[in-house]
Amino acid sequence: MRAVIAEDSLLLRIGVVKVLEAAGFEVCAQVGDAEGLLAAVEEHRPDIAVVDVRMPPGFTDEGVRAALVIRRQYPGTAVLLLSQYVEERYAADLLAANTSGVGYLLKQRVADVEEFAEAVRRVAAGGTALDPQVVAQLLVRRHSDPLDRLTPREREVLELMAGGRSNSGIAAELVVSESAVAKHINGIFTKLDLPKAEADHRRVLAVLRFLGVATA
Repeated sequence: MRAVIAEDSLLLRIGVVKVLEAAGFEVCAQVGDAEGLLAAVEEHRPDIAVVDVRMPPGFTDEGVRAALVIRRQYPGTAVLLLSQYVEERYAADLLAANTSGVGYLLKQRVADVEEFAEAVRRVAAGGTALDPQVVAQLLVRRHSDPLDRLTPREREVLELMAGGRSNSGIAAELVVSESAVAKHINGIFTKLDLPKAEADHRRVLAVLRFLGVATA
């Protein structure tokens, strides 16, 4: 079977490639953004595309949107999404488009080499592979404070945002890259159910949620 890999993290991309090649897949291309993914799928017409949910340039839902294009334009190519954490809306969007040849797994599953390779084979063959945590959240929606959805790191980022720090300031404080901060902030927007708008406006709304200030 032939695969295309789209993941902006070089280390994880190399890891996925190694796992799939060891499992007998031919990796036709490996790219770091959605535009490269669509071009690679058009050129190689692989059996499956393994796609990161969040990729450059915006680190929001580029991978999901590209996956939906692939399923629509290249129905013979299966799609397996990889995500840092559960985002059931994206899984639902993908499943709503087609229930065969689709998968949604947390990135931590890649560490279980045999299980991950089997999931990729299953999806490439027209089956479905959903992370147990994704299934749980699709079946039982949590009725809790949206802030409870944030990871400890995301709460740190949001707290620094509330303190008026810029992305570069947050990166310096937490000793991480600015791209990592951007990913955390987009994760915060998603988990707090903030609709797409100008970045500065969403940033303010996120801080207001954190401070417990009601918004219309």
